Amino acid sequence: MSDPVKVLYVAGLGRSGSTLFDRMLGQIPGFFSVGELREVWHRGLQQNALCGCGEPFLECPFWAKVGQRAFGGWDRVDAGAVQALANQVDKHRWVPLLARPALWPAFDAKLRRYLESLGPLYRAIREVGDTRVIVDSSKAPSTAMIVRHLPDVDLRVLHLVRDSRGVAYSWTKKVQRPDIVGETVYMHQFQPFRIGTRWVTRNAFAARLSATGGVRVRYEDLVDTPRTQVQRVLDAIGEPTGPGDLDFVMDHAVRLEPTHTVMGNPSRMTSGPTELRLDEEWRRKLPRRQARVVTAITWAGLRRYGYRP
Repeated sequence: MSDPVKVLYVAGLGRSGSTLFDRMLGQIPGFFSVGELREVWHRGLQQNALCGCGEPFLECPFWAKVGQRAFGGWDRVDAGAVQALANQVDKHRWVPLLARPALWPAFDAKLRRYLESLGPLYRAIREVGDTRVIVDSSKAPSTAMIVRHLPDVDLRVLHLVRDSRGVAYSWTKKVQRPDIVGETVYMHQFQPFRIGTRWVTRNAFAARLSATGGVRVRYEDLVDTPRTQVQRVLDAIGEPTGPGDLDFVMDHAVRLEPTHTVMGNPSRMTSGPTELRLDEEWRRKLPRRQARVVTAITWAGLRRYGYRP
């Protein structure tokens, strides 16, 4: 039997710097960044959105090889059926059941059918990418728990957290997606109250998932001390580095080469030297009333993760 596929799963809530960290880790020899892999069935196969390399998903040479290795070609995958199956098991409300799916045989059967598509996908990525570690920034706790059910996957969790006020403000912005060609599509927007409650639950589950064999990093620390935080992650998952492996990390910038990310922040489409600058625009632009509401909802978590409510 071959060695298990090591997956470094970035857990938490979107707009916390996950795309940046995902791509940074993908620059390390032996690591391969795939972005939000849970979106491959819809964003990749159904929408044919642009890969992080700039090519449409179905025309990207890397993903074409993955599809061939995993399924004999993407044309042999019923993307709609697989996505429908994912929608029935990969939801936040099913997290308690995903801990013990056998309690509901019908749910367990659906989960097993979904794993039959997911398992070959991870194995093919490792083989085609010739990598030791796959970096998956899907973030959703439910996805991480599903991946844990794959018998040949060694899942490690990176809990990435950011100040809740910064996250809430970021979700109010109107941001165009650059990976959809021929039409104007914007990323989802949510009100601060909803993001505040989601910040609490997502980070609580992420903290639990990373409690064994994982590590927690704050977005603010990543921007301030990038090399230190990258090294912390490598130490936590038992991955050594060689001379020059982290040379792409500088004091206040990183040098990013293109990666084959499926989904993520629009910044995944850019490459080259990237300045690391702490985004605290929320301190000036998040309305005071909304800031107070988010602070009240997330007070306990802010203190737990070292922020000042």
